[in-house]
Amino acid sequence: MRIYNFEETLPQEKLDELYMKEAFSLAEQAFREDEVPIGAVIVAQNKIIGKGYNLTERLNDVTAHAEMQALTAAANFLGGKYLKDCTLYVTVEPCVMCAGASYWTQVSRIVYGAVDEKRGYTVVAPNILHPKTQIIGGVLEEQCGALMKTFFRSKR
Repeated sequence: MRIYNFEETLPQEKLDELYMKEAFSLAEQAFREDEVPIGAVIVAQNKIIGKGYNLTERLNDVTAHAEMQALTAAANFLGGKYLKDCTLYVTVEPCVMCAGASYWTQVSRIVYGAVDEKRGYTVVAPNILHPKTQIIGGVLEEQCGALMKTFFRSKR
């Protein structure tokens, strides 16, 4: 696994964009593999420690979401189930399942790109996240949303 260490002197907003670009590149990989194009990375101390993209079609597993792949990879990297000082970057707002998983990992921050107006956790279960988890939405929102729209337009 490649580990990135971006300059710590960058403002958090710029770091969020850099890591979201990494998640977006994973979403593009999912798109190329005809998976719903969502990518996710987990960052701890300015290092990517877990990453994933949707694999639901390849694995024939409805739980194989990008966030689940990244959370599992990060927990394995750290050797523990809690991600208290970590940030989850995901290109689309997490669904209820992924938000629930982030609750149990106690991830400190979730940064997402596009809003999921139909199945996002804010629509279905807005109080599902851990109370100490900080949420930041809209990072590279247009880019992330455009990829999703292109994917689903091709399916119609």
